[in-house]
Amino acid sequence: MKKVCFLLAAAALAFSLFLATADFLFAEEYSLDDLCRIALARSEKLKMAEENLVVAETGKDKAFSFLLPHLTATGGYVQYSEKKFTSTGGVLQPESAYTWEVRADETVSLSGRELTALGISRQNVMKSQYDLTAIREEYLLRYVAAAYYNCLIARKNLDIAESNLQRLKKHRDAAEQRLKIGEVTKTALFRAEGELSGAKSDNLQAQNSLELALAVLASNVGIREPFTLRDVPAAEAEIPALAIFQGQAFKSRAELKSLDVQKQIAADQVRFKEGAYWPSVSVFGAYARSDQDPDGSSLNRESIYGGIALNFPFFDGGLRKAEVSEAKSRERQAALQVEDMKKEIDIEVRSAYLDIVTQKGILRFLNDQLLFARDNYHAVERQFDFGLSNSLDVMDANTLLVSAERKVTSALYNYHLSLLRIKKATGTLTESLAGKQ
Repeated sequence: MKKVCFLLAAAALAFSLFLATADFLFAEEYSLDDLCRIALARSEKLKMAEENLVVAETGKDKAFSFLLPHLTATGGYVQYSEKKFTSTGGVLQPESAYTWEVRADETVSLSGRELTALGISRQNVMKSQYDLTAIREEYLLRYVAAAYYNCLIARKNLDIAESNLQRLKKHRDAAEQRLKIGEVTKTALFRAEGELSGAKSDNLQAQNSLELALAVLASNVGIREPFTLRDVPAAEAEIPALAIFQGQAFKSRAELKSLDVQKQIAADQVRFKEGAYWPSVSVFGAYARSDQDPDGSSLNRESIYGGIALNFPFFDGGLRKAEVSEAKSRERQAALQVEDMKKEIDIEVRSAYLDIVTQKGILRFLNDQLLFARDNYHAVERQFDFGLSNSLDVMDANTLLVSAERKVTSALYNYHLSLLRIKKATGTLTESLAGKQ
């Protein structure tokens, strides 16, 4: 009977553990590359930015429509109150009449403004593509990569907190045993209990921080199902010279390409506004048909006609001159924006480069500190077991070890993030993380 009860209790415990860990067992595991691909497909912010490209492509279609003739069809029906005739019997006013007409109109400027507008619309599509690339890179770095490494830091801090909790439990048990045999005083046990309570608080805080970090990442990426993260170590490599990063940035940055296109658009806008000084030619042709009841001998039932007109505005109150002046000012402004963006990119690349160098050096020194702190803790712990050190020495060594572990974790993932910042600064982040979409 006892054996049966034991088996039932074991089965119930196993089933409860399975239910508690079901989400973890069936959770999808994502790397940073996976998260970036998902974010590019699901993020609402990126989808809103993609609509700007759709609007630009629609603008190109609108500009092309002005090159095509406009076809219109009109028709009308008139019902009169009475019929009226002339003294000779001719129809003066019919009882009813109808007319309809099909007309084609085309108006073009002799300066070719319509072709210039079409070229501007195509360049605007290109500019929108570069703007979308810049928005994607900013989103992937700030909302995906940064949130991903925040989760990894939170997960590692939870591991550190749990390891610290186990060490302090072990030290509390050792202090309790030594108190029983009279080798230490109660203050050693009280200090161990106090540190253990603080470790439990830190562990709870680390759990909540990890849960919040995962929730933020899931919201930014667009993941609703349970998931875990796969930590892919960054490949160790020599850091290239700063000049290489600067050359890559001036060549690949989407923001700079966008401003170059904007500069060309501004120049074309000047030509477009100057084209208003040229005359325009209008050509039209139509087919018209009419009928009435009763019939009239002088009724023209069918007409086909066409014409051409030359329009030349002589005076508009200075509007064209003001628009040309405004367009030239915007052209100069676009050129200045390009130069200003080059300076900003140079500073951004320098900052990211120095951050990589700094984080790499900090990580090397902190790894040495962690190694010394770990060896120091083990040595002090053994000394405490043999009565050669007191509880305060153990607590100090443990505090140093926990601090070193946290610093190494923060420096390690900050170094990984700095590698992504330099890619974003050089305009190669999207290709390196998610590939071509």
